[in-house]
Amino acid sequence: MAHDSVLGAARRIVVKVGSTLVTNDGRGLDRVAIGRWAAQLAGLRREGKEVLLVSSGAIAEGMQRLGWTRRPRQIHELQAAAAVGQMGLAQVYESSFAEHQLGSAQILLTHADLADRVRYLNARSTLYTLLGLGIVPVINENDTVVTDEIKFGDNDTLGALVTNLVEADVLVILTDQAGLYGADPRRDPDAELVREARAGDPALEAMAGGAGSELGRGGMLTKVLAAKRAATSGAHTIIASGREPSVLARLAAGESIGTVLRAPVATLSARKQWMADHLQVAGQLVIDDGAARALALGGKSLLPIGVVEVRGEFTRGDVVSCLDPRQAEIARGIVNYGSTEARRIARRASSDIEVILGYVEEAELIHRDNLVLL
Repeated sequence: MAHDSVLGAARRIVVKVGSTLVTNDGRGLDRVAIGRWAAQLAGLRREGKEVLLVSSGAIAEGMQRLGWTRRPRQIHELQAAAAVGQMGLAQVYESSFAEHQLGSAQILLTHADLADRVRYLNARSTLYTLLGLGIVPVINENDTVVTDEIKFGDNDTLGALVTNLVEADVLVILTDQAGLYGADPRRDPDAELVREARAGDPALEAMAGGAGSELGRGGMLTKVLAAKRAATSGAHTIIASGREPSVLARLAAGESIGTVLRAPVATLSARKQWMADHLQVAGQLVIDDGAARALALGGKSLLPIGVVEVRGEFTRGDVVSCLDPRQAEIARGIVNYGSTEARRIARRASSDIEVILGYVEEAELIHRDNLVLL
């Protein structure tokens, strides 16, 4: 696939727009700008593409409605601003899409919604139904009820999670920068734009960095990591400037704008994708070198004898991380035993489980079918 055909060839697209692109520098929502985004998304719909929008801006709109000039630091104040701002955000998008005879729907998600398997599947079914009805889902984090998402989360990550959730072909991250540069262009005037690279390449994380704006929380690193996450479901990522006129239409027409981070060919199964997308795991299993090598070969289960330490408290069926002796996370999986039982059988042969516990659930601590390499 040529560089310029990534968006044109896509059937399902997730578009993420940041706070700086939908707000008037802290003076609330930019209704004219949002109208332009609605027009471009309507254009993609007319071409037969399914589109989902991940939009920031609720907290910024709430700040304006509450008369606040600086982003608050207190969690309850951030939650209040988000609650007030969501009203305006939904109203503006609804009226903007209606001008193009398109319906819209507000979807508020938390990481907990995507970590629970039943809620994950329900969210996916709802989004598929909306797309089938020709509705444009407008998605944001449910900042009004979740504390750690406000403090640590970002909508670049949410965009990648939604991309994987609906198995989209492309994630488009629109920002106030032209794309990914080899160095920080604010400090190095000779920095060159990276036109194309492989998503997940460690060199990209070294290139990226820098803080987000005062209104937004994400920097370029979050976008590179989002592309890496989206690539696990086979989705390419485009990072481009939302200041470019008609940027989505031009990308769909084949124009080369911004940075394309291409996904590898291999993709995870839907179940393993769900495990990989857990941002918060219930616990950790530190494994020895032998177990780490066995997992790296693929197709191997994690046996109790390879576990040297059990961290955290979890129950059977939870998703946990597997760390190698150097503390690097190399896999995630669904455990067959809770943390109390896991500590008792760690470093022991599977044949000893019944003697130690008095029963046997499974011979493996994590079965290979429930294990995903990272």
